[in-house]
Amino acid sequence: MRTVADKMGIKAHSKTHFVNAPNEVIQALNLPEVELTEQLFGDFDYIHLFVKHQSEQENIFPKLKAKLKSEGMLWVSWPKGGQLDTDLSLPKVIRIGYEFGLVESTCLSINSVWSALKFTHPKKGKTYKNSHAQLKSRTTER
Repeated sequence: MRTVADKMGIKAHSKTHFVNAPNEVIQALNLPEVELTEQLFGDFDYIHLFVKHQSEQENIFPKLKAKLKSEGMLWVSWPKGGQLDTDLSLPKVIRIGYEFGLVESTCLSINSVWSALKFTHPKKGKTYKNSHAQLKSRTTER
């Protein structure tokens, strides 16, 4: 049976950084052997942000995007169905990602509380159309 980490495309030895991740959720991912980095130094293959509020995603997302390798993935997780007093939903998470110049692809369930959405850098020459958001090209400082 495939693990959540397999479904997310997390490769062994990936340089990894988590923000606000509950311990039980990291365990539920069943990660392969990764290079887990506490500090946000250098560029990352896999970054995972856990947020409950739009303002958190808007504040943290651009800082994480600036540390994402060109082929890397930035996952955003939020509580499903209004749990934990969240003000986030799939359309809102997508909109914020697009505002900061990343595009979404895969959405999945981590457990009964947390959903996860994968963001990546857009591919050159590809047109992205989404009913929830329009891609903007924002620059972020490194």
